[in-house]
Amino acid sequence: MSNFLNKTLGKLRFLGQVPYGVFLVLFVLSVGLSIYALRHNNQEMVKLRNAVYEADKNSGNIETTLKDLRSYVYGHMNSDLASGGNAIKPPIQLKYSYERLQTAEQTRVDEANSQIYTEAQDYCQAQNPSSFSGGPRVPCIEDYVTTHGVKANEVPAGVYKFDFISPFWSPDLAGWSLVASVVLFIAFAASFLLDRMVNSQMKSQQL
Repeated sequence: MSNFLNKTLGKLRFLGQVPYGVFLVLFVLSVGLSIYALRHNNQEMVKLRNAVYEADKNSGNIETTLKDLRSYVYGHMNSDLASGGNAIKPPIQLKYSYERLQTAEQTRVDEANSQIYTEAQDYCQAQNPSSFSGGPRVPCIEDYVTTHGVKANEVPAGVYKFDFISPFWSPDLAGWSLVASVVLFIAFAASFLLDRMVNSQMKSQQL
């Protein structure tokens, strides 16, 4: 217990020896570095997010750009995708990927239904061999297509909508400079109070 007390008193003496103005200057510098680092984290996220949009628009390597973006956001504070006034939820919605998938699905459905229509004609001709193209064959074909027709599937949201959440704190320049700012502010406050206490005691002794 006495060991801990001696160490604490030693630290307080050290704070008393260092002018509180030094801690104030260091604190201001550290805050400035924190703001710069936090802004840099956000700007880097925007750059990586734009790379995803560019890959989406130009049919590029979307998987790689998404992986780079996800890795960066998960590892750096102040890099949320929804920052910068982006009100879209989820914030990443790959418009061109969605349109390509939708077009591919519609093409698949059209080709399948075209084949089904041919099958319907063959089936209904076999059912009504004596009739012409019209007559009983028309409702037969319509029923067959209605029963066997293929409908387009909805594009799954998970293949074109994404959201990554950045951590509250990260062990990068932004995170450590914030820690340093907190420590320096505490040191400044303690040094300032010690300085005021010493001055007050000196004045009281003079009286």
